Amino acid sequence: MSTLLPFHTHILNEIHDPSTSELVILGRGLGLRRVLCTLMKIYDSTQNLVLVVNATQQEEGELIEELQIMGCRKPGLRSVDYEMGTSKHRQDLYKGGGLLSVTSRILVVDMLQKDIPIELITGIIVLHADEVTPLHTLSFIARLYRQGNDKGFLKAFTDRPEAITHEFSPLKTILKELKLRKVHIYPRFHEEIKKVLERKRADVIELYQHLSEPMSEIHDAVIQCLNATIAELKKSRNELDLDMLALPAAYFPQFDYTVRKQLDPIWNKVGKSTKALMRDLKTLRNMTNYLLSYDSVRFHSYCELIIASAKEEKDPSPWIMSDAANTIFKNAKRRCYIETAARMDDVQGGWDADAEEAGRPQWLPQGMEPVLEELPKWTLLSEVLEEIEGEIIQIEGNKSFGKTPGTNTTLIMCASTAAAHLIEEFLSALDQSKPVGQYGRRMMLRKLKWWLYWKNRAAREGKTAAQAAAAGLFVDEEPPEDDILDEALKKKDQERKDQRARRRRVRGGAPAGPSREPSVPPVTAQPEDVWAVDDMQLLNMDSASDFDTHFGLLAPQDTVIVRAFADDSDDRVLDEIKPRFIVMMEPNMEFIRRIEVYRCAHPGLSVRVYHMVYANTCEEHKYLAGIRREKESFERLIRERGTMLMPIYGDPRLESSDAVIKTISSRIAGGQQKLNAEPSKVVVDMREFRSTLPSLLDASNLSVIPATLTVGDYILTPEICVERKSLSDLVSSFNNGRLYTQCEIMSLHYKNPVLLIEFEEDKAFTLEIVSDIKRYGRAPGRFQNNKPKDGGGKTAPVASQFDGSTPTIQAKLAMLVLTFPRVRIIWASSPYATAEIFKDLKVDRAEPDAAKAITVGAEEDPDAGAGVNVAAEELLKSLPGITEKNVKYVMAKVQNVREFCDLSLKEVQEILGVDSGRICWQFMHKGDR
Repeated sequence: MSTLLPFHTHILNEIHDPSTSELVILGRGLGLRRVLCTLMKIYDSTQNLVLVVNATQQEEGELIEELQIMGCRKPGLRSVDYEMGTSKHRQDLYKGGGLLSVTSRILVVDMLQKDIPIELITGIIVLHADEVTPLHTLSFIARLYRQGNDKGFLKAFTDRPEAITHEFSPLKTILKELKLRKVHIYPRFHEEIKKVLERKRADVIELYQHLSEPMSEIHDAVIQCLNATIAELKKSRNELDLDMLALPAAYFPQFDYTVRKQLDPIWNKVGKSTKALMRDLKTLRNMTNYLLSYDSVRFHSYCELIIASAKEEKDPSPWIMSDAANTIFKNAKRRCYIETAARMDDVQGGWDADAEEAGRPQWLPQGMEPVLEELPKWTLLSEVLEEIEGEIIQIEGNKSFGKTPGTNTTLIMCASTAAAHLIEEFLSALDQSKPVGQYGRRMMLRKLKWWLYWKNRAAREGKTAAQAAAAGLFVDEEPPEDDILDEALKKKDQERKDQRARRRRVRGGAPAGPSREPSVPPVTAQPEDVWAVDDMQLLNMDSASDFDTHFGLLAPQDTVIVRAFADDSDDRVLDEIKPRFIVMMEPNMEFIRRIEVYRCAHPGLSVRVYHMVYANTCEEHKYLAGIRREKESFERLIRERGTMLMPIYGDPRLESSDAVIKTISSRIAGGQQKLNAEPSKVVVDMREFRSTLPSLLDASNLSVIPATLTVGDYILTPEICVERKSLSDLVSSFNNGRLYTQCEIMSLHYKNPVLLIEFEEDKAFTLEIVSDIKRYGRAPGRFQNNKPKDGGGKTAPVASQFDGSTPTIQAKLAMLVLTFPRVRIIWASSPYATAEIFKDLKVDRAEPDAAKAITVGAEEDPDAGAGVNVAAEELLKSLPGITEKNVKYVMAKVQNVREFCDLSLKEVQEILGVDSGRICWQFMHKGDR
């Protein structure tokens, strides 16, 4: 169980009151999950109903496990998702009380359908509050919650202050949408936090490593290309915020999002050169990261891919033609190998484990002299581990130290999982008998051989230069067994697999490092035979001690764990392992704070941290810029909180005079207007709650009624049915023919069928941006060639206007209108505009009947809308050959999705038709179309 520090207790004392609602902003790495779990434990009772919303699936599992460790097991935190079954099951769960983690979409639907007693909710805990906007589902939840419950609490949490400062008054927006008036801000420099964490400091050794000469030249050249690209971007668009376009802001992935958001309203006017510059910025930023994390073989392969891709483009990026780019590619190759005058042939010969000792490996092509430069931090890491081992021996040998808390397990933290695997591979092949800088020479030779194999194989298969270069990136993937060149290489691969099988697995999926003990000879037995009754005889072992030598657990002092930086789960890893020695391969502000909290939570525990940084590189600049950005964000939030006018929230049910609307009744004096105190209604299909429109409709004082609709997405009146399409949905619906079927069914059942084409907020309101959507015009005649087939395999009638060339989206829309004259098309620039259009369409018209809307088009399925498994239906419709038109027919033939997947090819063809059945069966069983 995680120990609460005094500042955690201070935060809990401020927010535990069930009569108050507030927003808590805490610095990253300071133990937000500890606060959350302790707060949830307070309300863990069947007498309370506390909902946790906006948690990811991974966070959900980690919260459940953390609460179980804290003793919240009966029933503890439970997850509510679509696997819970019917709404009746969820109703029983809600009535039973306790802690429930609910997805936003399910909670909104259950609130609208009255499946959850809103008035009995004790409170709602919102995670990732920085994501809240007027279009977010959390706004919808908060509004429905306050309409039915004005006494329960709503407590929102976030540890990303930077995300709340990138727009105008974002803090005020969050408070307004969640109906909050109180804000607690706890940065690292908060008095309570600073006083606790600075009382006991960890022993931090900062190790500044310089780059090698080739790496330094590459790094400087990449920075030069970055600056040149940013300068060109400034010249190309006057609309951009020039202060933001500078280093080190371009080191962060958020830079692309910020630039794109500024250009979105005019994206249709942005030229190809500007779009290319944005892609170049991303490529160059990746290059700076890969230079410091990839081995020399893989980085050279990545550079080759960039060169080959540029050669295939008509207008290559300007930076590729610069002298700086030449420096990058020349030094990347120089780090990998040197070419001599002889020609480089294909890979030949077999793998000889002792080839390096005897001289030149047999498989090495003529004319290639391998350099295989290792990353400088690898040598530094080996020296650090040697120093740690000496410290452990000294502590274990000195009896005067007595029993001290913590373990001698060494924890190595990396920036990514890929980097962790590379470190683990290096340590497994570590050979300190080699000269400095060549400790991993054996591993690098193996990578070079695999790179040559994959590249030459792609060339033999006739692939392009870019495809061959991309194949060379698979340097960590061993060749297939049928392609291995000789038995010697097979033997080498088998030894490597056995070595991996012997390696101890670490809980949580973290890659484990090597033992400090001598390597164990390879075991020839199969894994299932190891635990047989006669396992000792099988392995020729004379005693149980021999068995423990091979398969027993390693002692802590012999264990090295390599792990990637994660989220709050790192706190529990530290608490469980209790390492005395921690090596950080890259600087990470968040994890440094976790170590501070870990050190203060364990009095008497001495912790030594080796903090590695590449000096005078983007890694160091990015780390310092991240600390500065967070500090500035907190300062801005504190100022905004001090000057912000808090809104006064009244009764949401009485906030607007639009609650009284006009409707027409033909039974009263020939259709005179009648005042109706009931809010206007819109019937909305369940699947539409993934979009933002239902929330805006509710905010516009339209009563949203969720239902499972067979025809349309929105029913505005008994005569108006609306099928909503975003731009990407419109393109895909034209490509697979689904839109044809939807318009056909709407025209059959409704007098005024409507196709709504909805653009995104703050995006260009033009069809010209369709060209940015991938795989738009994939084949000529796409509109008519993909008409869906019904259950008997009959193809719908097609037109021939588009034969011979790929039609544009405008041409397809024109053809759609000609085919269905009664279909009306509505263009909406944003969901806000859609909500206003819907209100205008409903003026002086009758209200829709939800019960009738559910049965429309579902006459063949009397259970439609009444317990039909929506998730299963969506899954079926995602399979090729199954469409809106025949999905009900398929569901009538089978009991569930598993039964459908178990059908033979002939049985599937009997349901879907010969062609559609064959395509669907092959997709389910072979993964191809």
